[in-house]
Amino acid sequence: MVHFVGAGSGAVDLITVRGARLLKEADVVIYAGSLVNPEVLRYTGEGCQIYNSAELTLEQVLEVIQKAEADGKTTVRLHTGDSSIYGAVREQFDQLEQLGIAYDVCPGVSAFCGAAAALRAEYTLPDVSQTVIITRAAGRTLVPERESIRSLASHQSTMVLFLSTGLTEKLQTELLEGGYLGTTPVAVVYKATWPEEKILRCTVETLHQTVTENRLSKTALIIVGDCLGDRYERSRLYAPDFSTEFREASQ
Repeated sequence: MVHFVGAGSGAVDLITVRGARLLKEADVVIYAGSLVNPEVLRYTGEGCQIYNSAELTLEQVLEVIQKAEADGKTTVRLHTGDSSIYGAVREQFDQLEQLGIAYDVCPGVSAFCGAAAALRAEYTLPDVSQTVIITRAAGRTLVPERESIRSLASHQSTMVLFLSTGLTEKLQTELLEGGYLGTTPVAVVYKATWPEEKILRCTVETLHQTVTENRLSKTALIIVGDCLGDRYERSRLYAPDFSTEFREASQ
């Protein structure tokens, strides 16, 4: 059996209870060493075999899993954050199904949630933004043209950018050309929820300068949008004059 486990956004204690239990029960753990906080591995049991997938190809990962299966062992494939976002898991699922190897998925706390917590931000504010776009700038890995930053920026909703810190010059240009005002608030959260977490605040027009001056090139999220500003409408759900199935309006 293979368990795909989201390790959480970085802090050791932000792995789920289920994820920690699965690590404790695992005979073999294959973890994304380039992104997962290695301290999370302290949840593993004595004698657990640990492999760093940053040093392996997909084929080599599958070899480790197949050997574990042949030996009757349980494997945890440990991904950063939640494996459903830029986790390269679909190709693993498909291969395991072809091999007849059973697997399941344990969700994790994504970095975009960790970043919101660090910023004390709400991505979806009434009359500001009711949509969150999770995306990345095109680099060595291309994105469909219909999902270009310029195209997505036209919505001017909240945008959370993964894997884009080393591409901020082009990113800034596309955000502006797509429709965001230069004064739109931006937050760059380096290693959200890790002990070395750092938060940088700027605007769309100063994004590239801010990232460059602070020498950031990876392991950071970029959040763009007026949800980071001061203007918003109070939620109607908790307004005194708003009835719900649980209470009547008082005015």
